[in-house]
Amino acid sequence: MKIEILLFGITTDLLGASSIALELAKNSTVAHLKLELANNYPPFQKLESYAVAVNETYAIDAVTLKPNDIVAIIPPVSGG
Repeated sequence: MKIEILLFGITTDLLGASSIALELAKNSTVAHLKLELANNYPPFQKLESYAVAVNETYAIDAVTLKPNDIVAIIPPVSGG
């Protein structure tokens, strides 16, 4: 299944895009998505941590992805 992934913060700079599409096996989880991101997009290996939101809700690694889910990668932010 094809998943559209929205990128925010430093991830847009690392990949030079605001979104990417990734082909995943049916019934893939967020954990599998993270592994595929690291394998297919080496700049993701530079990130120490980031959150994943599925359909505008933060998702844990065990969440199963479905076609047409809206997935967002949210890197940590700092401010002062």
